[in-house]
Parts: sequence; C-alpha cells; structure tokens
Amino acid sequence: MKPDKKVLLGMSGGTDSSVAALLLQDAGYEVTGITFRFYEKDNDTEYLEDAHALCKTLNIRHIVYDARDIFRKTIIDYFISEYMVGHTPVPCTVCNNCLKWPLLKKVADETGIYHLATGHYVQSRFIDGYYHITTGTDPDKDQSFFLWGLPQDILQRMLLPMGRLTKKRVREIAEERGFSKAARKRDSLGVCFCPMDYRTFLRSEVAEGSICPGKFFDETGNFIARNEGYPFYTIGQRRGLGIDLNRAVYVKETIPNENKVILSDLKALEKTEMRLKKWNIINPDSLLDRDDIIVKIRYRKQANRCTVTLQADNTLHVQLHEPLTAIASGQAAAFYRKEIVLGGGIII
Repeated sequence: MKPDKKVLLGMSGGTDSSVAALLLQDAGYEVTGITFRFYEKDNDTEYLEDAHALCKTLNIRHIVYDARDIFRKTIIDYFISEYMVGHTPVPCTVCNNCLKWPLLKKVADETGIYHLATGHYVQSRFIDGYYHITTGTDPDKDQSFFLWGLPQDILQRMLLPMGRLTKKRVREIAEERGFSKAARKRDSLGVCFCPMDYRTFLRSEVAEGSICPGKFFDETGNFIARNEGYPFYTIGQRRGLGIDLNRAVYVKETIPNENKVILSDLKALEKTEMRLKKWNIINPDSLLDRDDIIVKIRYRKQANRCTVTLQADNTLHVQLHEPLTAIASGQAAAFYRKEIVLGGGIII
C-alpha cells in the first residue's frame, strides 16, 4: 500500500485516543476507529460505548475487534507463567510489541488503510534510513519504553498525534471541543487486567495449592521467616515482605523449585552486566559496540550508560558503566541515545 489520508486509530474510549481522533480529523485524515476487546473486568463494556459514541459524534466508522482469546493466550497466560517460574513479566511491553500494534496493522491491511495511530505519548523520526520511536514531549507520560520491539513495517506507518502534547493540554482540548466525559476520565494505572495487586489476581488464576507458604533466607543460608510463596516477590522488592528486621532488606533472588526467597542489603543487588534475549535492534550501527548508549530497565527515573555487544549465542551482552540494582529475569531493557529509542530486549 502507498501512503494516503486514511488512518486506523486504536480507540480505548479514554481521553488520549479520543483527542487523537479529533486531531487526526483536524489534520485532514479519514479516520476509522477500532476498539480491541482485550479484557473486561466484571464484564464492564462502558469503554466500548464511549468509543462508539465519540465515533458517532465525529461521523467516523467504528470497528469492534474481539481479541479476548488471543489476549488471554498471549498476555495473561504469559504473565502468570512468568511469575510461576520466578521471573518478573512485562505485559505492557509484550502487548504493545506483539499484539496491539501488529493487530492494528493486520486490520488496516485487511481494510485498505495505510496509516496506524494510537494515543501513545511518543513521537517518531526517520534517521539514517530507519524509523525510530522517540520520547514524547510530556516526560510524565512518555511511553517510548514500551515500544522498542516494533518493526520498520509498522514504524513507517505510524501517526502519533499525542507526541508533542502534555496530558494537561490534551484534557483541555477535550473540554474545549465539548467532550467533557473524555476530558475528565481517570488515567489507567498499572496492568489493565490487575491494576492494583497482581498477587490477588495470580492466586485466583492458578490451581489451588500452586502457591503455598515458603521461607525467607539470608545470603548465607540462615532462615529468617516464613513467606507467602515465591511468586509473590520480585527482585529488588523491599516493601510488603511482612517482616521487621530493624534494617532494610531486599529480595535478591527467588528459588522456585525450593520455594525460597533470598534477602540481602541493597549493595548485594548491584550488577554491572546483563544479557538479553528476544531483542530488537533498529540499526545495529547506531547501537552495538558504542559507549554512548543509555539503557533503561524501568519505565521512569532510571537510566544507565552501557556498551552493548552481540554474542555468539545470539544474545545481547550489556556492560553497565555504573552498577545497577534490581535487575530481574523477565524484565525489559530499552536502549536510547538521548531521546531516540534504539531497540531493546528481555533480560535473561
């Protein structure tokens, strides 16, 4: 397909995608909205009604795509299995790179629409022959960390109307245009299918007896206390351990086959290297074997300089220039040069 003025917009019924529809229409695009049914807590479908009402008001076509089965297999089952093997999953990263954007492209291809759009707070740029995600203007809403795995055939078709806006301005636009409900909607927090406590969700999903009380030990093997079961603890965790030792201790390691959780002081969590699998690199020349790369393993407030090399076993070796704490298997790592996303992978 050749570029045209048609765009397929992922619409959740929330503030961001609603304003994205307005701005794309203002820019002269023929917008088609699509709402994916990924997960509906307590069968709540108000988001579908809100998205449909907005599309009707704007006189744009609205598609509803039932993706609940594939979301269950691709995201929820993965989320559960990762915790059960002692890893720390990254469902939002996997969803964006492996499900949401590929599905958007699939439906766009089937309906003859070239451009793809969402309400993500990111931008894109064409650099040295490659399309890259770049950070959004609003540092508190920037979502570039989650999009390191998108291929060129998606990146080149993306329209990102939220990229240069702050959330405050987006709410103002919705209010100014008469969409008060959208303007006042709360931001979604955490993982969509368990926004508060993943432990309650996990317990409800696994077979009875799969998670049972275990033991805390220190690094030298001394028993400290009982715990609720290794899946309920993640590397670097300090709060919610349920013990009082009169000193700060952190989860250093979980041992699933023995139902053990090892605790230590913060210094013992420091590492100067890590390896990645399932990686994506936009342009190898801009990332590999350079000393000006920034790696992030958290969505916010963390950035370390590193050097990345490709290994013979097809993993990436990340040599950190300064020690980093709480590196956990299963987490995502994203690479940047200034505001430009260069790629990323999953920590082994």
